[in-house]
Amino acid sequence: MIIYGVAILAFCYIIGQLIGEFLGKFIGVDANVGGVGFAMLLLIFLSDWLHKKGYFDKSTENGILFWNQMYIPIIVAMSAIQNVKVAVSSGFIAIMAGIVPFVICLLAIPLLAKLSKNTKPD
Repeated sequence: MIIYGVAILAFCYIIGQLIGEFLGKFIGVDANVGGVGFAMLLLIFLSDWLHKKGYFDKSTENGILFWNQMYIPIIVAMSAIQNVKVAVSSGFIAIMAGIVPFVICLLAIPLLAKLSKNTKPD
């Protein structure tokens, strides 16, 4: 059912937000640090696991795909409420919270490319 896909998405979002809030408090920043990113990663891993186990049917996938199409407008709306000036003036740790994940992602791209299976189109 489509509602199951939306429920999986909501579960991942809530867990991601909790992790982001905890991480923010842990590093001393009064903000959610990466909550949406954690939610997306959890959704990817959970969806893949459910798909491999056979619990992920087409209608469940449609529930997730609906919100997938809404992703760009939601991110634009979320970024519009962020205050970059306050984040930068908050100090070194806030700047590093943005730079470190960015650098890690840049370094992970070649590694992931090597680990992925090369499939040649027919």
